[in-house]
Order: sequence, then C-alpha cells, then structure tokens
Amino acid sequence: CTWHSSRIESLRSCGVMNVFQDAVCTLNTLQTNASALEQVKRERGHPELQLQAMRGFLQRAGLKVDELDRLNIIHVTGTKGKGSTCAFTEQILRNYGFRTGFYSSPHLVQVRERIRINGQPIGKELFTKYFWQVYCRLEETKDAHGGSMPAYFRFLTILAFHIFLQEKVDLAVFEVGIGGAYDCTNIIRRPWVCGISSLGIDHTSILGDTIEKIAWQKGGIFKPGVPAFTVKQPDGPMKVLQERAEEIGCSLSVCPDLEEYQSEGSLRLGLAGHHQRSNASLALQLSHTWLQRHFLTGVIYIYDVFTGLAETEWPGRNQTLKHGPVTYFLDGAHTTRSMQACVRWFNEIAPQHERNAGGPVMRVLLFNATGERDCAAMLKLLVPCLFDFAVFCPNITEAIATCNADQQNFNVSVENMLTRCLDNQQSWRVLNGQEEKPGAELLIGGGLPLVAERQSHTLVFPCILSALQWISQGRDSVLSDPNRCVIPVKPSINAKAEPLREAVNIHVLITGSLHLVGGALKHLDPALNS
Repeated sequence: CTWHSSRIESLRSCGVMNVFQDAVCTLNTLQTNASALEQVKRERGHPELQLQAMRGFLQRAGLKVDELDRLNIIHVTGTKGKGSTCAFTEQILRNYGFRTGFYSSPHLVQVRERIRINGQPIGKELFTKYFWQVYCRLEETKDAHGGSMPAYFRFLTILAFHIFLQEKVDLAVFEVGIGGAYDCTNIIRRPWVCGISSLGIDHTSILGDTIEKIAWQKGGIFKPGVPAFTVKQPDGPMKVLQERAEEIGCSLSVCPDLEEYQSEGSLRLGLAGHHQRSNASLALQLSHTWLQRHFLTGVIYIYDVFTGLAETEWPGRNQTLKHGPVTYFLDGAHTTRSMQACVRWFNEIAPQHERNAGGPVMRVLLFNATGERDCAAMLKLLVPCLFDFAVFCPNITEAIATCNADQQNFNVSVENMLTRCLDNQQSWRVLNGQEEKPGAELLIGGGLPLVAERQSHTLVFPCILSALQWISQGRDSVLSDPNRCVIPVKPSINAKAEPLREAVNIHVLITGSLHLVGGALKHLDPALNS
C-alpha cells in the first residue's frame, strides 16, 4: 500500500531494526483497536461468528481456506502441555529432515518466536516483509468491511498461514490459542492428525466453568476421518471427548505411558519435569501418525524419534539458568494443575543444587499472574517450598521508556497490574499466617512508587528488571551490566536484602505467568533479544 511504501522508505536508512520495530508497533495497535473490541462484544454470545469472521479476514489477506490443506498440519490443543507437545513433535519431524513450521503462543521475548521455521523464530527481515504484505491487504480492504481489522492473535494466525505457504514448509504444527472449537486456528479443514494434552480449568469465562464443558470445546478441533490422540484424562472429560469424536466421525486413541515404548537404554527427554512424559507420549503418537501418512509404506526409524525427544528445547518451561551464585528456575505455570507440576519439579531439582552449595542458600519466589487466574490457589501450592522472600511485580519488563515493543500490553492498565500484585502480596501474607501491618508504607523514589512494603519478607516492585536487580544484589554479572539502568530503592529496602548478600547461593523460582517468565528471560538471556 502507498502508506507502507513511503513509511518503509523513510525507515530504510535507519536499518532493519527500526523497520522491524515499526511492524511490531503497528501489530500492537491491533490489541486495542475499536473494531477489534467491537468484534469481541458482537461475538461473545455467538462464538460461531469467530470462525466466520476469521474466514473473511483470511480471504481479504489473499488466502483461501483450501490452500491451508497444503500445509499438512498437526493441530494440538489442551490446557496444560500443548506447547511442549508441539515442541517435541516439531523436533522429532525436523530430525527426519522435513522443513517444519511451528505456530505457538504466547511469545516470551520477541513476537516472531510465535512463527518458527525449522525450529528457529522467523528472521526480522522476513517477518517485516510478510507482515506488511498481509497488513496492507487487510488495510486496503477494511473500508469495504466496516473498517474492521483482525485482532492481534487472529492477525498473527493469518500471518503464520501466509508465511508457511510462502516458505513452502513440508508440515506445520499449530498450537491452539484458547479452547478449540471456536479458536481462530480451527479454520483448518483437513489436518493430518489432532492431539489433546492434559485438560484442566482455565479461561472459564470463554470455555465454561467445568472440565466437561472445557473438554467439549477442546474436542472441537476433531475433523471427520482425521485420527486424534489424547493423553489420559479424568473420566468426565474423557467421556466428553469420546462423544465428540463419535459425533464428528473420527477415531480417538489414548496415548500409552512413556514407559511402555520400547527403546534401547533409558528414554531421555530434553524438557525437565515428570509431567513432560505424557506430553512426550502424545508427541510420539502425533509424529508417528504423520510419518505413516507421509511414507505410506517404509521404515520409521525409532532412533530419530527418541533422539528428537532428547534434543527438544522449549524455553520458559521447567528451565534452569545458573548465573554464578544465582540460579533461576523458570516455569510459566499459570493454572493450579500446572503449578502443582511446577512445585513438584522445583522440589526435585532445587535440593540437588542446594546439596552442592556448601553453605546457606536463600530461596526467593518471583510471582505474577494475569487474567482470571486463581492467584491465591496457586500461591497456596507454593507455600510449602519455604521461600525466604516472596517478590511480586507486574509483567512490565522495565519501568523506562525503552521497553521492548514486543512485550507491550495495552489491554491492562499499570494501575490494575500493580493492584493485582498488592493483592497477591496480601494473599501470600495470609497464607503464611502473617497479620497485615497497619498503615503499610508505600516507598517513593524519584517521584514514582518503586516498592510497596507490608512485611519484611514480601516486596512489590514496579517492573521485572527492578525485582531481578534487588533479588540478585549485584551478584549476577548479566544483570550487573554497567549499561543497564539501575532503579534506586530506599536504603531501608536494601537493608532487608542483607541475607541475600551473605548467602552462598540464591535460588529464584520465577512462575505464575509465561509473560513474566518471558520478561525475565529478556534480561537473563541476552541472546534471545538478537
């Protein structure tokens, strides 16, 4: 479009980064544009309109629904573990030499992580090129369609379809966003195989308030004649899934335990945590079914399958980063069931590190949760981990103007985010049997509220960077970069950190939100910013 051409010319001399960031900033406008909000209101009582609208946007972007059949799609949904299942599946099939596409959400650091080719986030130049191709087609046709533009996730889904078709992938693994039946990825007509990971309670305002209602939504990705697999589920949701499969006309198989697979020696997974075993089993069934259809006849090399499981990487899920005396344990658990798995993992791995410390170790919890999540229930599960400090902060990477556009969220106000943190702090105090201190002090520095304090062992910070800097106390060389802005805090707050300075090691569990984990990784793993 004309606007895009002139805009790109003005930015081209500034380099790829500026052109890419301009695309990301334009993408972010789709989080809050008026037409997107109107779509949500209009479709809330008629969810089937979501797929109808998605087909219209796809057509306006120059794509046809039947073109998606060429992507040989593996479609995966679930409440817990669907992203890990997709990561295992993609790695297995990439090990066979196939050119893979992988669409997932949310991203941790950069939005282009959501769209991967051969396991790597699409490059900035390609993202920018394809972004404007799709955006301009939609922009040019919006006046004829009441000014409507797709909301953020819908746009990225269309972009992923477009990129995978243009880049001629051999297959595409698609992770459902929310639910299944009315998720915008469900315009896929003929996937090669479908999978459902562990089910639980989440997104109840959209999917329903019982696990059976949620199962009905998840089973909506089944397609006539397309084989489907599920991990073992409780009796209620399993019955619903079986009924959905019969109603739609597809086979539904339950994955065996991972121990039932025959392999030479012990079967190793690249992702930590006992709960990953069911995800790996589902991935084995999905990839095996896809390979059977692709080869029709011939040998499927089991070695390549199991090697794929061992080589899988999926940042932010049961991830450990050791930075000198500070060790970070990161997991994006955001439901009570996933938090149970997170606690189990942390209680297994943290003592292993502590036994080798040779001195006192301080445990710190860094927590935040978003949306309609039951924060108190998740925090209750974390209490037995015996943290020395509980630190809360919003999902704001840093409280300065240079915040990465990839991680901006315009749908929630800063005030609401900080209020949520204070509520979480109070929940933690109650769960630990601590009485609220009357007249809690709000610490002010540089004209801004920097830390809210109610008790010596719980703190609220305004952003992720300030929380990490206080927790690490200058002992993490990555965070001690002299080029980083260090947010000042009152001397009384620094005094409370004396145990952190004296401990041999500091162990930090970062959990409650994938967005929190992503914001932390932006600071802790600089390679993810490149």
